[in-house]
Amino acid sequence: MKTVEHFIPNGDGWHLALSQTWDEARLDKGRRPVVIVPGYGMNSFIFSYHPRGPSLEGYLAEAGFEVWRADLRAQGRSISVGGGEDYGLEDLALTDLEAALLAVLDRSHTSADRADVIGASLGGTIMFLHAALHREHRMASLVAIGTPVRWVEIHPVLKLVFSSPTLIGMLPFRGTRRFAEIALPRLMKRTPWVLSAYINADITDSSAAREMVKTVEDPNRHVNRQIARWIRERDLIVKGQNLSTQIRGLENPLLCVLAHGDGIVPRRTAEYPYLTVRSSARRLLCVGSKERTMAHADLFVSNRAQEQVFAPIAAWLAAPGP
Repeated sequence: MKTVEHFIPNGDGWHLALSQTWDEARLDKGRRPVVIVPGYGMNSFIFSYHPRGPSLEGYLAEAGFEVWRADLRAQGRSISVGGGEDYGLEDLALTDLEAALLAVLDRSHTSADRADVIGASLGGTIMFLHAALHREHRMASLVAIGTPVRWVEIHPVLKLVFSSPTLIGMLPFRGTRRFAEIALPRLMKRTPWVLSAYINADITDSSAAREMVKTVEDPNRHVNRQIARWIRERDLIVKGQNLSTQIRGLENPLLCVLAHGDGIVPRRTAEYPYLTVRSSARRLLCVGSKERTMAHADLFVSNRAQEQVFAPIAAWLAAPGP
């Protein structure tokens, strides 16, 4: 397995960090590269790490894909060269993801002219925004994992936290990773029910909590304000366009992955893209059950992730249809 890191100017004051991983013995150059986009308050680290087996990145590379992890502005090892914190979801979707996709296709070992994209949680929202607002996009198949577009159903705690766009837009978040490093191991061991909407301690290795928090980033207050308005109004309005209606015209093949037990993006919200897009090549994959629930983070770090999430994604992307 080989990994190369690239730093890509986004034209808006940031050098984005892209990690390119492939297995030289298994790479199928006839396939499209796969780009993974991280979500809210996180970087792409968690896609390269799993406490008990191959990560999503490693699993896909072993299956013959060239895999790219994209850290957008203020994520991971991305570097500010004059860029500040005054940005929104439209900047991540239209400026950063565009720069990342062009760089991937320019540097790929494949001959593809488009890339398949996996959007994790809010990363999937960014992916859909890019597809809906940039009609000449370079994306082919789309994989949305626990992704909100329209808040059909909202967890009460999430609704409370984001109840005031003004207030949450004023709060600067600092030291989030350090707090998570201290709190997460204790909560997973002593009061796992507190985290049940996000992670199921029964199926995730709690001893790896300190390693997993490397994916945590400080949330951006401007994006927080935008999310609060989105949750209050149910629909995300960007540049005067309603994403809930704009995705109806999408014809990209779509795999929509959701977890039975996800309290962050409940089923009725996570399945909305699958029920809405025009594409005839679409599939809904629900993992977990009422008896054996999977929460939001379990889609990437649980003991079941390889079998129930990574394997179906790899098979779907490799199939002739997408």
